[in-house]
Amino acid sequence: MEHIEYAYTHGMNDEEIAERLHTEGTGVLSLADDGDAYGVPLAHYYDGEDIYFRLGMTEDSQKRDLLERGGTVSYAVYGTDETDDPRGIDSWSILAEGTLTRIPESDHERFDTAEINRHFSPIRVFDEDIEEIEIVIVRLDADSVTGRRTSFD
Repeated sequence: MEHIEYAYTHGMNDEEIAERLHTEGTGVLSLADDGDAYGVPLAHYYDGEDIYFRLGMTEDSQKRDLLERGGTVSYAVYGTDETDDPRGIDSWSILAEGTLTRIPESDHERFDTAEINRHFSPIRVFDEDIEEIEIVIVRLDADSVTGRRTSFD
């Protein structure tokens, strides 16, 4: 393994993490329960304190089933930035772990149609009948949020 290239990383501070969550709008939400796991790429909205997701679910969707079971979830946001450094590209990642809380429809004045359209990219539909899709807003109640990025120091 002597010819394998390595890139050193270091932790991101709270300001760096917040900036990335504000500027990068997508990641992968992973739900799991009792040996069943499901990762779904989706958009998020970060209000400076919490991360929110808008889920489109049908009656028999795997997302709905795992969401209703509860349990710990993880959300990964990651990317790369071009750099002039000859040692390579700058890469970074953020991992948030916690549980999801469904925002009741009675609290949807914060997330009315205009707000949903402003904060989230258009919902992706895969062969479902639009009338059968329920729009659900959930908040990630994070127990931990960590970030790492490459270091060329």
